Amino acid sequence: MIKHKDHFHGSDLEKIESIYGIKKENVVSFSANVNPLGVSPLLRSTLSAQIDAITSYPDREYTSLRKCIAEYCHTDFENIIVGNGSTELISLFIQIEHPKKALVIGPTYSEYEREISLGGGTTLYYPLKEEDNFELNVEDFLSHLNESLDLLVICNPNNPTSSCITRKNMRRILDACKQYDIYVMVDETYVEFADNMEEIDSIPLTNYYNNIVILRGTSKFFAAPGLRLGYAITGNRDLIKAINTRKNPWTINSLAVVAGETMFKDTAYIEQTRQLIASERSRCYQALSASPDYKVYKPSGNFMLAKITNEELTSEFLFDKAIRQGMMIRDCSTFPFLDNKYIRFCFMKPEDNTRLLKCLLER
Repeated sequence: MIKHKDHFHGSDLEKIESIYGIKKENVVSFSANVNPLGVSPLLRSTLSAQIDAITSYPDREYTSLRKCIAEYCHTDFENIIVGNGSTELISLFIQIEHPKKALVIGPTYSEYEREISLGGGTTLYYPLKEEDNFELNVEDFLSHLNESLDLLVICNPNNPTSSCITRKNMRRILDACKQYDIYVMVDETYVEFADNMEEIDSIPLTNYYNNIVILRGTSKFFAAPGLRLGYAITGNRDLIKAINTRKNPWTINSLAVVAGETMFKDTAYIEQTRQLIASERSRCYQALSASPDYKVYKPSGNFMLAKITNEELTSEFLFDKAIRQGMMIRDCSTFPFLDNKYIRFCFMKPEDNTRLLKCLLER
């Protein structure tokens, strides 16, 4: 197992407060990858008006919620499983599949390896290469698949590289995995932020392949990490039955149901988010691309990975410099295959992004 160093997670503002003496409400977190618009006005007013929902149990099958999600994702509601955040669904899926050996495309989110390890499995990594700009070399990757593997885990767009795999290439991967009886788990937490979402969304593939499950949530795009509402999409009805048999009833509370039935129909907020992220992603990418101190990798998600090319700068130095100005970026030395020459930050409101760019670019 690869050892992950201690780090400041995007939600560790209390730790920042105690170490740096900066009140957490005064810190702009460029590390959490959460929609900078915050909770939508429609969701805020709807939850307030329907607070009495907590006086009764939600529908055990969550039928209405699943239909809302299905309409949003353009799939059959019978293909939807809901859970207490995508983390619960990752855990349930791995418990059921019980992989002995899994392959993870990295660097990426450490929770996959943790869950596989808890189930007694071993995790191998296929590293994305810097010389390929952290884009997956599909031909080379396919040559590393074999019958010893039970599970393949892909984050798409990937965190922290913000690179993506097209649906066309995902189909090639699924075909190869089918030959070796490898199940594929695709985490699409950040796919809704992508300009080319229609090219990388793998949900249509669930109509043709039974060896894929797709995970999504509401934490990042809908700025609701505390809601703990996640969902999975798969065309494998046996897997759905197994997960529903194992999972506890009512893991999603009544207010989360109300929230879900509201947010997936909130087209104004969805469009506003996509426009804001697209504009700021382009601006930040161009600004850092023009600097001799950084090499940036074209982002697909709502965050960007940058390599520090100035020999005098490190990720620790830039983290410290930014946090002292009330901005928290991610020191990527904590990710496998990266070191203290990499940072990651998400796109916030224009005025905040301008302030961060000044901090990173000033000599």
